[in-house]
Amino acid sequence: MIKLTFCLTRKPGMSREAFQDYWFNNHAPLVAKHRAALKIRRYVQLHTGDFAMTDAIRAARSVSIEAVPAIYDGVAQLWWDNLDDLMTDTPEAREAGRALLEDEAKFIDFSKSPLWFGEEKVIFG
Repeated sequence: MIKLTFCLTRKPGMSREAFQDYWFNNHAPLVAKHRAALKIRRYVQLHTGDFAMTDAIRAARSVSIEAVPAIYDGVAQLWWDNLDDLMTDTPEAREAGRALLEDEAKFIDFSKSPLWFGEEKVIFG
């Protein structure tokens, strides 16, 4: 299983609420529309919030606020069955990729939103 993890930061001037609303109600349906062309197996959005336990968990691990490079507005995770599916290169896949990138540019600050691919290693579950 190949997974893309994308830590998202909203564009300047956009509230977290507006970002998360657009991401869930506009972008997610667009990803769902193009999932077959891109051979995406699974797509999950993790929306950040103000959780009281965050500081306690950081403190228990001696993680200072200064050590955290950024507070992200959300994390997107997408799964593919294998590298061949991820590398699909058809006219439909290219058009789908362009459509998603164009939409992402409306709400994501790419300069503050790292992403990477990894191979999932399930420990349990």
